[in-house]
Amino acid sequence: MKDWTKEKAVDQVLDYIHNHLDAPLSLEQLASEAAYSPYHFSRLFKERTGLSPHYYIASLRLQHAKELLLTTNLTIRDIGMEIGQQSLGTFTTRFTERVGMTPAFFRRSEELTEQLIGRLQDAGEWKALLPVQPGGSVVEGSIQSAHPISGVILVGLFTKPIPEGLPAYGTLLASPGEFSFSGVEPGTYFLLATSVEWGTAAQSILVPHETLRCRSPYPIIISGRNRVPYQALSLHPPRIGEPPILISLPILMKKFLSEQLLRKI
Repeated sequence: MKDWTKEKAVDQVLDYIHNHLDAPLSLEQLASEAAYSPYHFSRLFKERTGLSPHYYIASLRLQHAKELLLTTNLTIRDIGMEIGQQSLGTFTTRFTERVGMTPAFFRRSEELTEQLIGRLQDAGEWKALLPVQPGGSVVEGSIQSAHPISGVILVGLFTKPIPEGLPAYGTLLASPGEFSFSGVEPGTYFLLATSVEWGTAAQSILVPHETLRCRSPYPIIISGRNRVPYQALSLHPPRIGEPPILISLPILMKKFLSEQLLRKI
């Protein structure tokens, strides 16, 4: 049974974080806002978001950097400093690791995004049948939606409970339905998915605030001996506390299109 008092306290802090993202946000300060000890607050926050307060805040600031790259003429160094990164090298490295491309390339990627979403739309319906990989385990499931979808669904197994970097395993669905990943190596994974509607502006794909999304409620643990439960998820509008989608979605689109082309050869 949920403890609504604790959940409300964390939600109030989440709202505080979003409204004070440009200010120093220490764990002690956030715990004080929730009226809990730092240790207790950190545990509640991670239960709610899947991330530590520090990692969650850093993710929101990186999302803000993505917005600034697309909507301002600030230099990359100034954008890094805007989100608290004093070193250009550190900012570039972290951005590249978590978004999947350098800040400079991301800033120039709107045209590429439009081209990729156009190619996917022109492809029409396709089967997300990935080649069966030897060894490893199989993760199967389905992505459904109570909301009508006219676009593409991106599904991935990530090593952290946030869609950042490249997923360990990923694919695209032309419509709600089933997916399967084979050859999944032992490890702990998080199933995350989002959808992109046809006609969505490139900026809204690159910094997806409003896209439908879903994630597995529990980590998927692959040990080589266990049977992986069937994963049935349903897309929903963004909810408070969900981590931002940091990965540049066009990377997944380009990778999928390249794999589809190889299968036709």
